[in-house]
Amino acid sequence: MRLDHVSYAAGPEGLDATSQQLAAALGVELVDGGVHPRFGTRNRLLPLTDGHYLEVVAVLDHPVADKVPFGQAVRARSEAGGGWLGWVVAVDDLYPFEARLGRPAVQGNRKRPDGYELLWKQIGVLGLLADPQLPFFVCWESDAEEHPSATLGGGDGVDLVRLEIAGSPHRVAEWLGEPEDHPLDDVEVEWVAPHGQPGVLAAHFRTQAGIVRI
Repeated sequence: MRLDHVSYAAGPEGLDATSQQLAAALGVELVDGGVHPRFGTRNRLLPLTDGHYLEVVAVLDHPVADKVPFGQAVRARSEAGGGWLGWVVAVDDLYPFEARLGRPAVQGNRKRPDGYELLWKQIGVLGLLADPQLPFFVCWESDAEEHPSATLGGGDGVDLVRLEIAGSPHRVAEWLGEPEDHPLDDVEVEWVAPHGQPGVLAAHFRTQAGIVRI
């Protein structure tokens, strides 16, 4: 199973300031990704190598953000001070997850600043809300060359190499349908015993200045 992206919720300082802090740590600039009209959120992005990207996301001043799970998750994390929201896995077929979870995937879209509309379907954000160690799943409908990792300059060679996740590898393996010791094919996962709320604790990025832990 392959990682698609990691999401970081903006803190009380706002989307731009949070993005600038991460950019300074990584030595690169994040770019405006646009608006998720169905979720009441917007983001800034850093394309990474190997088909991954980093998303910094914030809620808009719009009632839809309080009505849909993704908007609710972003608002809750931002109001808690911001930080890692979660990790997202790319799959080619959402039907097995729809069947297992007993509900259909929802349509996602993002209007980029250049006017292009990215399309995908996703499922599992309710799981993230209930248990932040769990990833959710996306299936892209837009052409592969429009994937955020393939546009906007490629992130100057920044690579996501490891995730630290506080939680239960057994619980996540059941959720993913993957082995406990190898949940992802392309990124190392380090399990940490939770001493509080489970979820993503840190991500390790390989940059031009070396490994950076955020």
